[in-house]
Amino acid sequence: MRKNTLSTLKAIFGLAIMTAVTFSCTDLEIDETDSAFEDTAEDFAGVDVDSELPGLYNSVYGQMGDQANFFALNEVTTDETLVPTRGTDWGDNGIWRTLHAHTWSPTHQYILNTWNNLNQNVFRATQIIDPLSNATPQQVAEAKFLRAFSMYFVLDFWGQQPFRNPTDGVDVDPSVLSAQEAFSLIVQDLQEAIPNLPARGPSADNNTASKAAARFMLAKAYLNAERHGGNADYNAVITLVDQIAADGYALQEGYFDLFKEDVDNETIWFVNTSVGNRIWNGMHYNQNAPDNEGGGWNGFTTLAEFYDSFEGNPNTNNVGDGQEERRGWVPDGSNADETNLGIGYGFLIGQQYNDNGSILQDRSGNPLIFTKELPGLSGNGEATGIRLIKYHPVNGSFANHEIVFRYADAHLMKAEAMMRSGGNATSMVNELRAIRGASPLGNVSEADMLAERGRELWVEFWRRNDMLRFGQYTRDWAYKDPASVGNADKRLFPIPVNALLSNPNLVQNPGY
Repeated sequence: MRKNTLSTLKAIFGLAIMTAVTFSCTDLEIDETDSAFEDTAEDFAGVDVDSELPGLYNSVYGQMGDQANFFALNEVTTDETLVPTRGTDWGDNGIWRTLHAHTWSPTHQYILNTWNNLNQNVFRATQIIDPLSNATPQQVAEAKFLRAFSMYFVLDFWGQQPFRNPTDGVDVDPSVLSAQEAFSLIVQDLQEAIPNLPARGPSADNNTASKAAARFMLAKAYLNAERHGGNADYNAVITLVDQIAADGYALQEGYFDLFKEDVDNETIWFVNTSVGNRIWNGMHYNQNAPDNEGGGWNGFTTLAEFYDSFEGNPNTNNVGDGQEERRGWVPDGSNADETNLGIGYGFLIGQQYNDNGSILQDRSGNPLIFTKELPGLSGNGEATGIRLIKYHPVNGSFANHEIVFRYADAHLMKAEAMMRSGGNATSMVNELRAIRGASPLGNVSEADMLAERGRELWVEFWRRNDMLRFGQYTRDWAYKDPASVGNADKRLFPIPVNALLSNPNLVQNPGY
């Protein structure tokens, strides 16, 4: 028998359900379509794995495609992405501004939602893994991969992991794994999963777990181990990346072609979710496509300092401005370019054009010129800030294919592991830079490595994780609150208030 009541959801693992009073614009009512969990009483008899495993995948897909929550915590809290308020647009009671400024609180809605979503994933995967569910070895392996992925980010965001066994009664408070215990379980899950996952190279089926995907996640865990109570194993990272390459993955030319739905040599794991949020949340209201005539949402931008980390003219990004491929380009209006709908690739700065080459205008009829600088997190006009576009509407404004694991990331993880174990990563970094049309670097330092990861992997979920590993997440950047600069407590998010009330075994993180 299934139970979908609020009390059952809270009892599962201290799910942090908040009242609608805190954020009146958000519907927080729980109904039968929100989540489905098996009764967690002692008579738990397993779940229908054939339906629960696809359902878990679909939940993860949806969480990855959102512009808020998981994506926002990983990207908007960094030096790469911000969502400035434009008049009254994107104000939302400061929910976006506080992320970039590092002034969030334990009642922040996106922190709450992400806590709930990831912990639901962990519990659902645990139900599938339980022997009473009679899953096949491959189904167990896939569930362990999904559990390890979700647990990794619970650990990364909060430094502790609430955990409940399916057979625990609802009157039993979930235990809380320490960082070291959670890290050990993540590694164990992935090591146990790999033998029973399919060996699969580049494929249209890479929306589900494979040996390569599990090895990628394991390499990521080992690379970040010292932050999570474990021991970094750089030799293991190198071996795992070599095993991924042995399955047929490799660096591929044509940077923006990688973000089409086509099979390529780099995509290790993608999720079936609309990329519309990655396209339209930064495009101006008057930039549109045949399958999205309503235009963009005019929100997300990047910082000038992040744009300046790429090679090329600091003030323009037209073709021939000496830029590396990953910075993209903006049509210059010299001729009609219907092949890309008049919308550039990468970082959009300066005058924007229609697909017929005419000057694009803002809503007041002025030339639409995206500026490099912003006045701040508030007080912005329609055109302030450089816009980012990696997935392009010419391939479908809401195409159903977003990359989470990519071989270029694995390549850089191996290079970093070599550097951190006393080797030289310069040749590997320059191999990637040559493919991307960037000049070679001299001896690669930690700062160079972090910058290279930023240039390669922008808006691919990893910026916060990278900045933390390199000790740069609490540094100063434009529009960060000065009181948050250097504040080590900001390396973790607060446990949501209602989670603490629901589960007395949880302890609030320092500084909150």
